[in-house]
Amino acid sequence: MSLAESVRNETLGFQQEIARLQALLEASRMVHGALDLDEVLHCTLEIAVKELEADGAFFTDNEAIAAAQRTNYGGVPEWAHGEHTEEWAACPSVRLLDKRGNLLTRLVVLRPSKPLNLEEQDFLEGLGLQAAVAIENARQHRRLLAWERVQQDLSAARAIQSSLLPQTLPSIAGYALDYRSKTCFEVGGDYLDILALADDQYMMIVADVAGKGLASALISASFRAGFRAMAIAGLPIDELAGRINDLHYSEGAEAQRRYVTAIIMLLDTHLHEAQVVNAGHNPGFLVEENGSRCLIEASGPPLGMFPNMRYTVERYRLGPNTKLLFYTDGLTEVFQGDEEFGMARLLNGFVQNTEIDCGLLLDCLWGQLAGFADSAEQSDDMTALALLRHKPEEA
Repeated sequence: MSLAESVRNETLGFQQEIARLQALLEASRMVHGALDLDEVLHCTLEIAVKELEADGAFFTDNEAIAAAQRTNYGGVPEWAHGEHTEEWAACPSVRLLDKRGNLLTRLVVLRPSKPLNLEEQDFLEGLGLQAAVAIENARQHRRLLAWERVQQDLSAARAIQSSLLPQTLPSIAGYALDYRSKTCFEVGGDYLDILALADDQYMMIVADVAGKGLASALISASFRAGFRAMAIAGLPIDELAGRINDLHYSEGAEAQRRYVTAIIMLLDTHLHEAQVVNAGHNPGFLVEENGSRCLIEASGPPLGMFPNMRYTVERYRLGPNTKLLFYTDGLTEVFQGDEEFGMARLLNGFVQNTEIDCGLLLDCLWGQLAGFADSAEQSDDMTALALLRHKPEEA
């Protein structure tokens, strides 16, 4: 062979290699341009068939791409759809691996007329490498879309749950009233309600569904519907608590696991009397004008934990400047390192606060909690209801 022929052959080889690299670059651009998994798979097969002048190509079954439709391109015989067979095992193929080295799938090319040469095999392996990256990107994109849908649903659920809290507070002659509620996650299991009844009476409840998050929020919404129906019916609060308990328990094992602690109060503003049922909830605080303190302890287990439970009503006279605080355990279970804020700090903060505006009073308590936590993330839902009877001259 002459020098000129050798140069021409070498030049031709270089040109073919450049063309193959250009084709691989174009194939990479096309494969990475797709975000849908089915589109990535189809595009990869089309490129393999056209560039390698094959009869057809297909991907072998694998759980990693099971969510996508089975993709074939070109003439693919029936045997290609089965499990590992001798026919396709003898065909040119390349394994597609994820970034951890796990098998995604195998790309099989059907070209029975002649085997792939070295450059074509290199092209197929390069295509397989790019396709593997594109498949992982498409799967991640699909997961991100699913996550965005979940986030949208959670945002809607948060807005709905916020709308279920009292949107306006009743104006109670001679009393100040306010509440705060903040979920740990998008939605939570705390429930607070204030209902104006007949004859200067008001029904109030602070409740906490066991657990946190969406499951507890669903139980909370169901609990609210039952509670409101029975409260409006005018049931005595001990009977109301018993019926709510039986209703919740009858809803099955999942509801029983998501039992509800609750403190329920019927306030009579004409008699200045509070009837209270504490169903396994944190002790309520009652502080009189002279500074004496009373803890309103539980008179029975949480609602929905046991069937056929009956609860006891405690009655309290509300003198001038008497104040009440009902809260969920998210307030006492604020931590600074391993140290818990605890009920004693919460009670002392409530006693020492002289605000006659319940909103400002609760703001001060929230400030104390934030200062104690020192920017640590909230670990539980936090809800509190404050009630203060004014002195006659203040009212």
